[in-house]
Amino acid sequence: MRMLRPLSKADCPSLKEINDKALGYCVSLDLVESQFERLIDDGHHYFLAYDDEDTHQLVGYVHAECYETLYTDKGLNVLALAVLPDYQGKGIGRSLVAGLEALAKEEEFAFIRLNSASHRTEAHGFYRKLNYVDDKTQLRFIKKL
Repeated sequence: MRMLRPLSKADCPSLKEINDKALGYCVSLDLVESQFERLIDDGHHYFLAYDDEDTHQLVGYVHAECYETLYTDKGLNVLALAVLPDYQGKGIGRSLVAGLEALAKEEEFAFIRLNSASHRTEAHGFYRKLNYVDDKTQLRFIKKL
């Protein structure tokens, strides 16, 4: 049986692999573990995992944070939705989004939002199929310190 479940610290090596292969973020296991430990207990971050039905290996996850501003109702902001390349196209991403949407409704969030890089056209098609609307174009500015 395929399984949607909360993430745990034991998942960090798999998260590192998924971040590298599916998202292109190759970082150390130490960083993944320290960030996970810091974020999991703060009450504003939500994590769901997806296990393969045969191997029970973590093959995908979604990470969202509470999004609150002075000008909108409380929502969720998706920070990562990733599935290992060999498992893409099998409904795993759809299951992760459905799980996040169920959690959002249960906790009375008004919306779910996300950003997707302009070159990730396959991802854009995926989100549109799930009735997510691209409602604005913007630039991201960053200053490394």
